[in-house]
Amino acid sequence: MAAAALRIGVVGGSIAGCAAAVAGFRAGADVTVYERSGAELQDRGFGIVIPPPLHRELVTSGYPDAAMETAPVATRVWLTREPGGRSTREPARHSSPVTPCNWGLLWRSLRAGAGAVRYLRGEPVTSVGAAPDGRAVITTARGEEPYDIVVGDDGHASRTRQLLAPGLTPEPAGYLVWRGAIPLSALADHPRELELLRGAGVTLGFPGGHGIFYLIPGAGDRLLAYAIYGRPPASSDANADPGPYVRELAREHFPAAWAEIVARGTHRTTACHPVADVQVPRAARAPLLLAGDAAGVSRPHTASGAVKALQDARCLERVLREGPTVGAALERYADERTAAGAHLVELGRRMGRAQVEETPDRAAMGQDDVDVWFRDVLAGTRHYLYERPGAGVTA
Repeated sequence: MAAAALRIGVVGGSIAGCAAAVAGFRAGADVTVYERSGAELQDRGFGIVIPPPLHRELVTSGYPDAAMETAPVATRVWLTREPGGRSTREPARHSSPVTPCNWGLLWRSLRAGAGAVRYLRGEPVTSVGAAPDGRAVITTARGEEPYDIVVGDDGHASRTRQLLAPGLTPEPAGYLVWRGAIPLSALADHPRELELLRGAGVTLGFPGGHGIFYLIPGAGDRLLAYAIYGRPPASSDANADPGPYVRELAREHFPAAWAEIVARGTHRTTACHPVADVQVPRAARAPLLLAGDAAGVSRPHTASGAVKALQDARCLERVLREGPTVGAALERYADERTAAGAHLVELGRRMGRAQVEETPDRAAMGQDDVDVWFRDVLAGTRHYLYERPGAGVTA
């Protein structure tokens, strides 16, 4: 397939869209990205993690720049509150090498890696249709443009998903995740917690939920990124500031030091999202291809939203290079990425049951108990965050 003759339109210009643009650009195609938001996406400061081998592969291949700052750690530490008190108890730790990144910095690096790609900010797509010659047509306020391939990268509420799977929408899990990033000044009075976070990611469990804490790069100093999972408040206003409820949740369930960190921090970014999942029956049918959350959403316990989008992009680049036709390339993509997405959705559901819906008595657990518990959750599958419970801790 002569990739240089291909025109690719990408609907959505966040991490998934920029990664797809890099893939098409590296394969020699003419790529245009349509991003509906006119805002500066790099201002989003949430934390994400990437498996170290994938990060090395992406840097070597020219996706993010090698100069993009990360905050690697090698260990996962499980914490809970001491029964009947407010002190911290550590049930277990295990080897879990990850490369934490800042969402906004990764977006900026991918955007730069797309080179001569045409990136249209503030350009919402009104429709994607079929042309008589078998290609696709993207329609915006400025008119229509034909493309050999349209990549739907328009997120969990994807409109392009409806073209391949009409009526398919994410299925709610019944609980929420609160995400945020806090300046390290919030840790100034907590040197023990700061020292722990410099070398480890922390999972803090409580009845009916858990919190994830890890350091990420910031515009200057590092930030403490967090994701706290739990049941929604009894009466909630979707437009209300999520901060007070998160602080109350931490005060009720966290050890005192960690509750103080959540309560005292000046939160750079805070957002509340319902947890849900969905997977399309088929991730591509020429001339349309779905990637990132448009193709499938797994529960965030898998820490695979950005990871999956990056893996989708690498697969897209490879099938475009190998061809031999658009149809054959997209069929190969669909075979690989549909199965990968379905695997993540199922794994996310198991993790959600274990860590939110049917939480164990963490106060009574030790290292062996945690190892056995999470091996049961994984059920023989492999995942970069948890594939070696019980394997020991790396230095």
